[in-house]
Amino acid sequence: MVSEYSDATGGDTAALALKILVAGGFGVGKTTLVGAVSEIRPLRTEELLSEAGQSVDDTGGVDHKVTTTVAMDFGRITIRSGLSLYLFGTPGQDRFWFLWDELAQGALGAVVLADTRRLEDCFPAVDYFEHRKIPFVVAVNCFAGARAYGAHDVSRALDLERGTPVVLCDARDRDSGKEVLIRLVEYAGRVHTARLLDSVG
Repeated sequence: MVSEYSDATGGDTAALALKILVAGGFGVGKTTLVGAVSEIRPLRTEELLSEAGQSVDDTGGVDHKVTTTVAMDFGRITIRSGLSLYLFGTPGQDRFWFLWDELAQGALGAVVLADTRRLEDCFPAVDYFEHRKIPFVVAVNCFAGARAYGAHDVSRALDLERGTPVVLCDARDRDSGKEVLIRLVEYAGRVHTARLLDSVG
């Protein structure tokens, strides 16, 4: 995804805008991460949890959660001059998975947010990106009161493919979220470069 903008001198300068997905289980902090790092007011499609959804939404461990994303979150962050990321937060519940294929079109890579209290909730997202060969990093959202695990422990528990980065973060903190995104862009760049070299080798 490439766009153009005018610089201070009035000339056109090519600006690179990359599409990034933020995925993970229900209540893991996707909306929070997008909102924390976005330099624009984020677009949110949250609705109140209802009694009708109690039979399908597992709120164990996130009892305080009262809303849920039903389509996507959207935000934007400038990493450096000429490089911006467009962030698309995916819905976490199984019944909204039909939206994922549309959101994933043209994505450079993805962040899979994980909560060590409900680590199994991010397995579907990990499987989704692995099967579609979309580069991703796992970002462990360090909730207060949750048992601390190292990146290596999380990688083993999720049976990640070798080289897939695991980083610890606080989804509420802009700098922490920005560091996750930088790690993803660097990793995705290496993966895409390696694939390009393989295709011409």
